[in-house]
Amino acid sequence: MALFGKRIELGTLFEDVADRGHSTTVHLSRPLDIAPGMGTVLDPPALAGLVRTAAGWFAAAGVKPGDRVAISKRDHWDLVLLCCAAARLGAVPVPLSAHLETDVLDILLKRLDPALLVVDSARTADRRPAEHADVRTLVLDGEAGDPSALSLDDVRGHTAPAPRRPRVDDPLAIVHTSGTTGVPKLVVHSTRTLLRRLAGFEAHRWPVLASRPDDVVAAAFSFAHGRALAWTAAVSALGPAKMVVITSADWAEARLPLDEHRPTIVEAQPSTFVRWRSRTRSGAFDRVRLYISTFDAVHPPTVRTFLNATRHPRPIWLQGWGQSETGPLTFRFLTRRAMRAEHGRHPTTRDLGRPVPGRTRLRVVDRDTLRPVPRGTAGLLACSTKALCLDYVGERERYLRKRAGQWFITGDLGVLTRSGRLLLLDRETDALPQASCVEVEDVIEDRLPGVGECVVLSVPGRPAQPVLVVEDGRLDPEQWRDAVADLPELADPVLMEWGRLPRTATGKVRRAALREHLGLEPGTHGTGKWT
Repeated sequence: MALFGKRIELGTLFEDVADRGHSTTVHLSRPLDIAPGMGTVLDPPALAGLVRTAAGWFAAAGVKPGDRVAISKRDHWDLVLLCCAAARLGAVPVPLSAHLETDVLDILLKRLDPALLVVDSARTADRRPAEHADVRTLVLDGEAGDPSALSLDDVRGHTAPAPRRPRVDDPLAIVHTSGTTGVPKLVVHSTRTLLRRLAGFEAHRWPVLASRPDDVVAAAFSFAHGRALAWTAAVSALGPAKMVVITSADWAEARLPLDEHRPTIVEAQPSTFVRWRSRTRSGAFDRVRLYISTFDAVHPPTVRTFLNATRHPRPIWLQGWGQSETGPLTFRFLTRRAMRAEHGRHPTTRDLGRPVPGRTRLRVVDRDTLRPVPRGTAGLLACSTKALCLDYVGERERYLRKRAGQWFITGDLGVLTRSGRLLLLDRETDALPQASCVEVEDVIEDRLPGVGECVVLSVPGRPAQPVLVVEDGRLDPEQWRDAVADLPELADPVLMEWGRLPRTATGKVRRAALREHLGLEPGTHGTGKWT
């Protein structure tokens, strides 16, 4: 995607937007943690100035081109701005979720060996691993505490050097996977894979999908995720009227910006849509023409509720499927009609559509031999895309194990139909014999409206274990039996509150942690080899 006569660049993104004269304003659900005095409404020149200022902080802290800069602070869009600041120096930013537990952060920092660790006081209070006391640390708020650490007062006022741009195939940023099954992987992307292939593709003026000059585009997902970088670059390039940034799924914070700005495009992680389902009558979604969902499976009742919440005559739900390593691989448009349950037919969101034309290819291979299987046969999913990441930091062997020439094993199970559509079954490590956990979850949520979320855990040697989040904390036993009568045998459901389900930063349920919480054996029907 040519932006302003040149390519999208991360380090100078907002300078380029400002030079072009785009009038897009960014509206925040709360002020930036790194610049609370700037308020909640920012324009491209202000953002460009803040990125330059932050680049000056990093330069004063000794960051040089090629260095890795690890950034771990509470979730906010300023994680993206700090990544831009590091990239402006030619360094490689590494956003790390504040949800990461101390021992997990310790492992990731050991693999990264960053030149600078950027944190906030919440992280330094009790979560910074002692083993990394020798890593130069910059504390973004308050006093550094540790005499060896830097505070913002120590680095303010330093003029940022001229922008440095990495070569197109050199590392640009390192992001981490969700970590639903263990320690997240550190995924290396280049300018070509992250900006040219992913953000550049989105920044085209595609019918329906691309934001228009009069659109109000809202985002509510983890800004520590690599998706935040691609989203910011692509939407900024397109120049809608407003970008609305929501940093919490908590309705107390989300309601005000949604009510005030009435978005026309909303992208959120599925768990956030689920939490907002009961709020759709508020009118906040009455102008939405396009919903976008990535990160995880989304179930039909959630899609149906939001499509019916807007007054737009033909709203669309774009369901994308992909990975941090690959970006989007398939997409499907869901409509009100597609989500209707008619004549006993159960609408499904497991149908993820077709590969992105001209960009991605899929094949299904046998789990044991890795040889392609015929259409209509279940197996491991492999993809081919020019947006594939460069490597896993500290896990080169793991990365190479998942590659076979141009093909990359995603770790998911699925079926390619004769028409080329993808039916997703499960993650290989979570597989349910002769069935699909995702499909069972679909059916249960559709048949029991009081169930806000259903998680099905496969358990070798016994029936699968369903875990339900129920709005009023009660479940009628007879309704349960009727709902699951024609499904594979299930254990008695466990009822849990929303906040007790262990989750990743992107709202995915950490199934291994949930197994441990419930006292279930750690083994599954899958091998876990392809995670």
